[in-house]
Amino acid sequence: ERADPAALTLLAQMAAACDLAAQGGPGADFDLAGLTASTRHALADALGQGEVSMRLRGAPAVKVQESVFAGVWLLQGVGVDRAEVGAVPRLSISRAHLPHSPAIGPLARRRDGVVNAPALLAELIDKSQARQPGSPAHVVNLSLLPHTPEDLDWLAEALGEGATTILSRGYGNCRITACAQPHVWRVQFYNSTDQLILDTFEVSEIPEVALAAPEDLADSAGRIREVIEAIR
Repeated sequence: ERADPAALTLLAQMAAACDLAAQGGPGADFDLAGLTASTRHALADALGQGEVSMRLRGAPAVKVQESVFAGVWLLQGVGVDRAEVGAVPRLSISRAHLPHSPAIGPLARRRDGVVNAPALLAELIDKSQARQPGSPAHVVNLSLLPHTPEDLDWLAEALGEGATTILSRGYGNCRITACAQPHVWRVQFYNSTDQLILDTFEVSEIPEVALAAPEDLADSAGRIREVIEAIR
């Protein structure tokens, strides 16, 4: 049985896009809405499911699934049916801090047990407002700092909730949640038994653990070409 020619063409274009993105070039979009059932099936078989998935709130809500090739993402929602090649889908950053619940900062209701959160909030807001694109991430490691459950609840209310949630199953489980406060993310690592082992806030464009690195994209280009040769 011959491989689906349209699927082979798309895969070749995706490999070329991975090469370009690995060298710092722009990503690329591939509209999948018009594909025949057989092409879609062949493409789904080749791309598989990778370790990173995302949920993007908004209109429309969009589900993102990374393929087995790092940096090749599948996006689906009402009127959205495409593949995107790049370090991360653009929507995951552009929508990230759209408020699902707003960032109300120090106006969050102070309860008994809130001890260290106000100082942490001041630090995060300061870094958020001073953020320059491309500068190093600023990380607040809650696992190393004294805090109460009430501190965490107060911080969650103060920083609000954004529109992007990212799950990465690469090293145990990592859950990344955008806050409504610009550039602020909650990054939580769990071990294989779902115990929280690292709990941080990060001020960045997007946490690095969610990104496909240039070497990942270059590797994906080579591996996609190997798949094309195998199924051609």
